[in-house]
Amino acid sequence: MKRLLTLSSLLFAMTMNLSCGSDTIVDSSNPLLEEWTTEFGVPPFDKIRTHHYEPAFNEAMAMHNAEIDTIVNDEAEPSFENTIVALDNAGIKLSELSLIFGMLSSSDLDAEMQEVQNRIMPCIETHFNTIMLNDALFQRVKVVYDKRHSLGLDDVQMRLVEKTYNDFVRSGALLEGSNKERLKQINSELSDLSIRFGNNLLTENGSFFLELNAQQVADLPEGVRNQAQECAKSMGKEGYVFTLDKPSMLPFLTYSKDRDLRRQLYNGYLMRCNNDNEYDNKQLAKDMARLRVEKANLLGYKSYSHYVTADQMAGNPEAVYKLLDEIFEPALESAKRELEAMKELFAKDYPDAEFEKSDWWYYAEQVRKQKYQLDEEAVRQYLSLDNVRDGMFYLANRLYGITFRPITAPRYHKECSVYQVLDHDQSHLGVLYLDPYPRKSKSGGAWCGNFVEQRYVDGKRKAPVVGVVCNFTPPVGNTPSLLSFDEAETMFHEFGHALHCLFADVRYRGLSEVEGDFVELPSQIMENWAFEPEIMKEYATHYKSGEVISDNLIAKIQNASLFNQGFTTTELAAAALIDMDIHSLESYTDMDINDFEKYNLATRRGLIPEIEPRYRYTYFAHIFNSGYSSGYYFYLWAEVLDKDAFAAFAQSRDICDKELAKSFRYDLLAQGGQRGGMEMYRKFRGADPDKSAMLKARGLWNEPEVAVEEEVAPEELALEALDAEPGRAVVRKPVAPKMMPRKEGVE
Repeated sequence: MKRLLTLSSLLFAMTMNLSCGSDTIVDSSNPLLEEWTTEFGVPPFDKIRTHHYEPAFNEAMAMHNAEIDTIVNDEAEPSFENTIVALDNAGIKLSELSLIFGMLSSSDLDAEMQEVQNRIMPCIETHFNTIMLNDALFQRVKVVYDKRHSLGLDDVQMRLVEKTYNDFVRSGALLEGSNKERLKQINSELSDLSIRFGNNLLTENGSFFLELNAQQVADLPEGVRNQAQECAKSMGKEGYVFTLDKPSMLPFLTYSKDRDLRRQLYNGYLMRCNNDNEYDNKQLAKDMARLRVEKANLLGYKSYSHYVTADQMAGNPEAVYKLLDEIFEPALESAKRELEAMKELFAKDYPDAEFEKSDWWYYAEQVRKQKYQLDEEAVRQYLSLDNVRDGMFYLANRLYGITFRPITAPRYHKECSVYQVLDHDQSHLGVLYLDPYPRKSKSGGAWCGNFVEQRYVDGKRKAPVVGVVCNFTPPVGNTPSLLSFDEAETMFHEFGHALHCLFADVRYRGLSEVEGDFVELPSQIMENWAFEPEIMKEYATHYKSGEVISDNLIAKIQNASLFNQGFTTTELAAAALIDMDIHSLESYTDMDINDFEKYNLATRRGLIPEIEPRYRYTYFAHIFNSGYSSGYYFYLWAEVLDKDAFAAFAQSRDICDKELAKSFRYDLLAQGGQRGGMEMYRKFRGADPDKSAMLKARGLWNEPEVAVEEEVAPEELALEALDAEPGRAVVRKPVAPKMMPRKEGVE
């Protein structure tokens, strides 16, 4: 997941409660306001203290307001330079602070930081609302927008003008009178609800755990037991503790023979913020849904999903539902077949019982061992965190020629490691922070974001500082952090986001962002390499013996690659569907949110009771505490792109083809939002994406019947493949082999 924490997304992703007084005394020695003298421009984390944030934000907002006043009061005719570029350059200090604070409030949120967050973030919301609803400022933008075709602008400048204007319109600049005031109120309420939702979830994540004795964990692998013992010690407890963090929960669900304990732990996970206590999120989620409907209607959209998708590659909710339905239905049928195989083993253990949702992981592992002779715990021995990290660094060097050099730099937490990133010519490209392990002050999941965003200063590129934050299985004693399949894949995924940030070479800050349903392409394509035999041979070595992973074990991993994909795809698509469902309401009537969820999944779509969506509403932080509302489908939409893009590498002579990688870097990753997502993709691939590669990768593709061959242009072939139903693609003979585009003149 990429943290959507760039400047324009602050309007809804970094919003939260303070009395925005301007009389706060500014600390003259505040490191957040000083010019940083750290090597490579990293934030001075060793000097930053929590009490520095509030005065720094107040000062930065005052600076930003002064810059806006200068633009508004300029007596010269509005122009591209004095209005659009000036606006793009305004608020840099505020943007820097917001990026740092946004990353740290997710990765290291202690009680003091949480109090500051609650006070500061509503001020950010009010500040940006005031700017985006400033009539005089908008009129200057509109003047430039209206005459844009006569200004001699290049394509990038034209895109900046149009995006700036559209951002104002989407923020309510065309509203009048009371409607503007109501929009301000809605935005303020949404920001308060969002932070309360996130705080509740953080509390509930930490409040539930299983405390077990030696007998209760005797059947677990040694590494799982050791980790649980360390967890207990860190909490001042005896025995073994399992928490709701996935590195703790999933191994227990996978290996514990105690069905009742598995049920307790999984139900604790499912019932987060749904216990009718002070941390319950049901009403907060409903209130956000209600306010988002009203906001969309105020801005002229039928629903919030119409509002969001209008600015994405999808264009409208109908396109999203079409893709999700095409995936969900065959995935569910595949999951049902997986369930039948597990039930055969389950019936031997419990002849008179019903298979439950908390049984899935345990019996999936039993089927994996029986059918594929593959033991995930055995594979972990080759996937130490250091190995996987070295593997992704190796891959980046193979593809792009970049290298990662460990450096000593200020860190916000002792568990972070820091690397200078050197480009293929050994020039400085950026800095990467890795923060891998769970802790009480860290949100769950994994994400990547900027501490410092790439931009241009006096014509020179300012290099980014990027953070990858995860919650992986930590080391125990002399045993290093040993990752599961999913964790290793996640590390490659977040590293893909990091490369996207590091390669950014965007002229204007306002064009730094890509569409939301494009943003997961750079991350998800990296997952494709993670378990390729050629790549695994370079990084997967046994943590004790140093033995390189065997061809036999790699073959087992490859053979099992489609195992349990029905379940995985179903729970992912189910979550994307309920996100769309609640945000596609065209009006709001009070509801029981649990009943609404159950109706849309079980009654309407036939989701079986043995499978829950990956996220339920009460802990769906992506859509209620981040920037993915009406956007959880981004992962599946982008997967169509990533699987089709990787097919280009797989079909070449070299899976790390440098010419393809060069095109992928400069035609996609470096561009930011300077061009539309589909335009960038076509530049790289030479055609629209073909979704069959994604369906095949998930085991959902039925080979089509062979039709009579007919010569047709390659681009028509690609477009037909996009529109074809799964298993019904028209087979046609291309006129000539498709040639991959190359980036000329780039070293």
